[in-house]
Amino acid sequence: MMEFSSKLLQNAVSEVAQLPGIGRRTALRLVLHLMRQPQAQTNQLSNALIEMRERINFCNSCHNISDEAICEICANSKRNHSTICVVEDIRDVLAIESTASFKGIYHVLGGKISPMDGIGPNDLNIQSLVKKVELGAIREIIFALSSTMEGDTTNFYIYKQIQDKGVTMSTIARGISVGDELEYADEVTLGRSITNRVPFEISFKS
Repeated sequence: MMEFSSKLLQNAVSEVAQLPGIGRRTALRLVLHLMRQPQAQTNQLSNALIEMRERINFCNSCHNISDEAICEICANSKRNHSTICVVEDIRDVLAIESTASFKGIYHVLGGKISPMDGIGPNDLNIQSLVKKVELGAIREIIFALSSTMEGDTTNFYIYKQIQDKGVTMSTIARGISVGDELEYADEVTLGRSITNRVPFEISFKS
């Protein structure tokens, strides 16, 4: 275990080391880097993190992270509001937006159904999606969850909830390997998988 000559340094390293993928050695390098920077720069970083944590909202419509009650994507009248892409979390929205190939809106579930982890349908933003469909303005639902057992289970559950609502349901083409998260797919592959999406019924019958 590392020995520190300063409790302040030790506390800073311990906090940074709690971030995903950051070990104590990497945390120490980052903290020492911040120490070498002008204090104003460190203050800007600290203030940005505090402001984000205190003021961040979730869109009342799609559950995406937002500065306002309605996110910029949902508020954009130029988007196709009759097409919804269903994703697991904000990282998937960012990945798809980077392709510039999707002009509809999103619905962020906040996870996937996983009985092993104690996550059921009621723990996700599924009912708000069903209500949107029931209002009658939605023409197509695109499932863009990763092709894991949990992702497929979630897709099928939602499909069963809205299959008689007169909505076209499709899923992204499987140019992305099984189990891959959308955020790690290259932009060209992900863009093509959305453009070349297939009817959902074919995806689970094949």
